[in-house]
Amino acid sequence: ELVCAGAEPRWSLAELIHAVILMAHTHSLCSFVWGCGLNPEPDHIGGYTFHPPSPGHIPRSPGHEDGRQELVDGAVEVEVLMKRMVELQQQEEEYTQEEMVTRFERERSESIPTAVVRGAPPELMLYLVEEPEFRYEDFAPRGEQSPPIMRAQDYSWEDHGFSLVQRLLPDMGQFLDEEFQVVSNLTYHRMAMHEGVDTYTLRKALWNYIHCLYGIRYDDYDYGSVNVLLERALKVFVKTMACHPEQTTAHIYHAFWRHFRHSEKVHANLIVMEARLQAALLYTLRAITLILGARALPFLPVLAARDFSPRVPPASSHPHLDSPRERPRLSLWRW
Repeated sequence: ELVCAGAEPRWSLAELIHAVILMAHTHSLCSFVWGCGLNPEPDHIGGYTFHPPSPGHIPRSPGHEDGRQELVDGAVEVEVLMKRMVELQQQEEEYTQEEMVTRFERERSESIPTAVVRGAPPELMLYLVEEPEFRYEDFAPRGEQSPPIMRAQDYSWEDHGFSLVQRLLPDMGQFLDEEFQVVSNLTYHRMAMHEGVDTYTLRKALWNYIHCLYGIRYDDYDYGSVNVLLERALKVFVKTMACHPEQTTAHIYHAFWRHFRHSEKVHANLIVMEARLQAALLYTLRAITLILGARALPFLPVLAARDFSPRVPPASSHPHLDSPRERPRLSLWRW
């Protein structure tokens, strides 16, 4: 409606995409902020406050029996996870497309609970919200008919979205691409107390699981790896952060990766943020591409034919990227 003839005011496609990018960034940044435990300001309901320690409260020493057992359990979890990562990297078994689809559907329909839903927004904010009841709904609730999935092979950022954004908003596509590449390839080759670890399979499982929550499937990815690498507590955190960020609690944050550094959990937050951002952009850009194809606009015939030119990533010298082809990030918070 915004870009149709006769609309008042009528938006250009470039303006529409620019607005979508801004909104998608705002939504994904909400996930990151809540996931890192940054609460609202003190003058808002639920805002952070500083309380003196209760006189009757004695912090539990790490040497306490329960605390010591928790440390042991956390160390065992790290070792098990590392063993599973190695096994997946060495796995040579191939599955049929039918088996791959079944594994995806099983992962997508898995019932992962989230925290208790908070009430309506404070009255201070209600006048800014048109539909306070409008919120995320599970893409495929158990036992219900699910909407069609988006196959990454049919529409992906690399082959389709990048070209569309770059044509309508010069340089914006490159900025977004650098942002996605930096976060998806970022690694310090470290996991909990271990150094020199290849974390690629774990990072990929996180990224693909978030896209799975939003109904995006990669035909060449075995979604059985998600169940192998992502413990249930981590899935609860990721789903809460990606779909209901305002419900994130300290308990959810501390329940997963108990032996990992906080910086590693922030790294996971970055992956969730960027994967959610890309998922939102893919759905919007695909809709715009279909509209352009239906109209067969003369100034964008390449979009109607779905003949997108592949991009060539520039060179890079960033010390923490897996691929030497990528350039360092210009500014993650550019928008």
